[in-house]
Amino acid sequence: MKLVLLADNDSAIPQIAKWYNDEWGSIGEGRSTQELQLKLKAYLNHDKLPLIILAQDGDELLGEAQLRFHEMDIYPEREHWLGGVYVASQHRGKGIANNLVNAIIDKAKEIGVNSINLQTQDFTGGLYTRLGWQPVEQVTYHGIKVQVMERSL
Repeated sequence: MKLVLLADNDSAIPQIAKWYNDEWGSIGEGRSTQELQLKLKAYLNHDKLPLIILAQDGDELLGEAQLRFHEMDIYPEREHWLGGVYVASQHRGKGIANNLVNAIIDKAKEIGVNSINLQTQDFTGGLYTRLGWQPVEQVTYHGIKVQVMERSL
């Protein structure tokens, strides 16, 4: 497995858009796959936000994760967010999400980010708790109850 930036493999955009639509299409804005593809073009960055890190095995896309600005508008003071962590179903349970999250943390440090936030529907924090994220609070956001977490870098 290798980790690369979306900026170095923009051909992954259609697959990521499909994953997002299939997994989270019923949440929030309900954008089409085509609209998501257009939005993902903003993530074609190497050293500034927003950006996406991909996990690949040869030409096969295994998963991805985002580092972005202001995911939840109810927290204007929380600038940097981990989001869209997704691993293809046939590759789950292999540590890929762990590697993606750690790669996002490393990239965030590299570009001078001091803390990262996230939201998850897993109120135990799951993987994120194991990786050192701390719970902030549980809130209902766009009709969905989530755990907000933070990790200082």
